[in-house]
Amino acid sequence: MPTVFVLNGPNLNLLGQRQPEIYGSTTLADVERDCKALGAELGLDIAFHQSNHEGAIIDLIHQARLKAQAIVINPAAFTHTSVAILDALNTFDGPVIEVHISNVHKRESFRHHSYVSLRAEGVIAGFGIHGYLLALRHVAKLVG
Repeated sequence: MPTVFVLNGPNLNLLGQRQPEIYGSTTLADVERDCKALGAELGLDIAFHQSNHEGAIIDLIHQARLKAQAIVINPAAFTHTSVAILDALNTFDGPVIEVHISNVHKRESFRHHSYVSLRAEGVIAGFGIHGYLLALRHVAKLVG
């Protein structure tokens, strides 16, 4: 069964509490539950992680090099700042799908640039938490 790392960046541990008018009321635990349920349906083993620390996310990407066939990543604010995460993703051989809960292009101008997009096969933004499930469906086609 192919393994997919679903990686979540800073402040996503506060989903459901932080700015619900932008991010909704669903918690990260709900997202994890939904991803694992869909993963089982699609024949994917989901390894779900969140960190507020850039280095920890880089370490998870390094682990994915050895354990995963794909990465779905919501880098949150690191999207716009982290060349280090881009460099780590560039060491990964499988597909990478970038996910954002909000439509970053309707928000502040600094959110319009993504370092991660330079590596990602695709970007899903503005579909709420459903974006994770769309990403997993696409990954299943790529690695299946």
